[in-house]
Amino acid sequence: MHKHHSALGLAIAHRPVQPVTLIRPHAASRAARFFVEKFPGRSMYAVKANPSPELIRVLWESGITHFDVASIAEVRLVARTLPEATLCFMHPVKAEEAIAEAYFTHGVRVFSLDSLEELDKIMRATNGAADLTLCVRIRVSSDLSKLSLASKFGAGPGETKALLIAARQAADALGICFHVGSQAMSPDAYAQAMERVRTAIVEAGVTVDVVDVGGGFPSSYPGMEPPPLERYFATIHRAFESLPVSYSSELWCEPGRALCAEYSSLIVRVERRRGDELYINDGAYGALFDAAHIGWRFPVRLLREPESHAKPVEYSFYGPTCDDLDHMAGPFELPADVRAGDYIEIGMLGAYGSAMRTAFNGFGSGETIEVADEPMTSLYESAPERELPANVVTL
Repeated sequence: MHKHHSALGLAIAHRPVQPVTLIRPHAASRAARFFVEKFPGRSMYAVKANPSPELIRVLWESGITHFDVASIAEVRLVARTLPEATLCFMHPVKAEEAIAEAYFTHGVRVFSLDSLEELDKIMRATNGAADLTLCVRIRVSSDLSKLSLASKFGAGPGETKALLIAARQAADALGICFHVGSQAMSPDAYAQAMERVRTAIVEAGVTVDVVDVGGGFPSSYPGMEPPPLERYFATIHRAFESLPVSYSSELWCEPGRALCAEYSSLIVRVERRRGDELYINDGAYGALFDAAHIGWRFPVRLLREPESHAKPVEYSFYGPTCDDLDHMAGPFELPADVRAGDYIEIGMLGAYGSAMRTAFNGFGSGETIEVADEPMTSLYESAPERELPANVVTL
């Protein structure tokens, strides 16, 4: 893989015809160390956010040893990439064949579920295994998050008691997990969810060994600047300490976006300008899926030397395909003198950008190049640059 000192230098020197994905391993490593050192429990990476083997290795080398996998393909990927990693199959609805392969072939012992049917399936697929950690997912609110995850999964109040009791009888270790939604903008999201955990434990009268607060930890985007992550960690820690759980119980989390958003960005070329609309060479079917389909705004900057001092203008983008849906409304703020042939860096695409990319209409990604400059925005720039052994998880 090629390396370069900066996004600006690359654009000026190479003037790429195709989009270029920039990766910043140092940014992902810094985020991982932040979670390993500061979260008051165990952090495991949610692979769906970005399944790049290179990224997975960077996280491992920075202290992330547990991985939240949601499909048998992700199980195989991480097992192949990091044979010593601990895999947790946290999708609540799984194929029986996938459970069996995960357990017998890849050594997976942690499974989530949100129904008695799934519990029965897990026990059948593992031949009644006695060494399982079973995490019952409960439904919680996503009201304080930008993307809801409150409707598809999670046992409701009327289902939780029976499920926890049944899972306790089957499990070697019993957990409760939840997901407050993606990009939680307030620590209160976790405080409210932990009250739901408290109610579930008290009603079921079971001993709980694991409390998994899931993902939802935010990154910084235009118009979505969250509080410091330390506030989230402190809120979670206080709530966990007050729960009626086993004295030896563990606290887990499943960051995805927060670990990888700063890992990569994209250089695109402007192919045409039509007023305040810019036609660029990547879009809704490439790395900008979220910008098109859910209106996500990403930081942008013009890569030009000398730097433009024109007043800022709000633009929308069109991608390269023939589809009207290939439109990113933004607004994306760039100088007023942007013109065809210019290069733009679009930041914070490490989470979901690469994972959602397709080759629709014959358009795909170009090169991937490692750069040494800083991401366009960061929640971790002040985080200490300390070396940790690759297999250390601090609790």
